[in-house]
Amino acid sequence: MSALYEKTLKTQDGRETTLGEHAGKVLLIVNTASKCGFTPQYKGLEALYQKYREQGFEVLGFPCNQFGAQEPGSDEEIQSFCELNYGVSFPLYSKVEVNGDSAHPLFQSLKKEAPGLLGTEAIKWNFTKFLIGRDGQVVKRFAPKDKPESLEAEIEALL
Repeated sequence: MSALYEKTLKTQDGRETTLGEHAGKVLLIVNTASKCGFTPQYKGLEALYQKYREQGFEVLGFPCNQFGAQEPGSDEEIQSFCELNYGVSFPLYSKVEVNGDSAHPLFQSLKKEAPGLLGTEAIKWNFTKFLIGRDGQVVKRFAPKDKPESLEAEIEALL
């Protein structure tokens, strides 16, 4: 079993879980923010989720306030914003840090396994996306500017 599945996560309602509850599925893990120029990508992420979830695909959102303080709200406020404005029904987790000494262990692993341009590990901005295969291995990292709909072929290849 992939070490990614052992990472402890906190749901927005405060429940402790692990990524293991999604074992065997294709995952798209995204650090998100509600007040970002890329925030409209929630709509595209939800469309991918609706289109492929019956085939074993999950989008997992991890709100983060490390980039321009663009995710200032509480977990409850974030969930409400995403549901009301973008119809988000995919799982959103409790707010995390993705860079620095306090980076969540999940993102520490993702960055190490799929470095960015020129081998840099740091996440540059909100809506960086990591595609994970059914075996729990990181397949690819996508930049914030990569629109969710542009990932369809790669998602389909893993399904």
